[in-house]
Amino acid sequence: MLLQEKVENAIEEVRPSLQADGGDIQFISVSEEGEVTVKLTGACHGCPMAQLTLKEGVEKYIKKIVPEVTSVISQ
Repeated sequence: MLLQEKVENAIEEVRPSLQADGGDIQFISVSEEGEVTVKLTGACHGCPMAQLTLKEGVEKYIKKIVPEVTSVISQ
């Protein structure tokens, strides 16, 4: 399975948690170095807690599932 597919699958697994709070996440890209770019939407977009959610929730989970990922950043 390609790195992009693994990342997209992990995002699909974390998406329901964000949607439960009125937000969502969209996969944008993954670099060869393992940096994942996503876009937070809905209630997550502009939320003061979005960066914490991204790093402590989304990034931690994706790195656990896909060890090749080095970081997750928001566009």
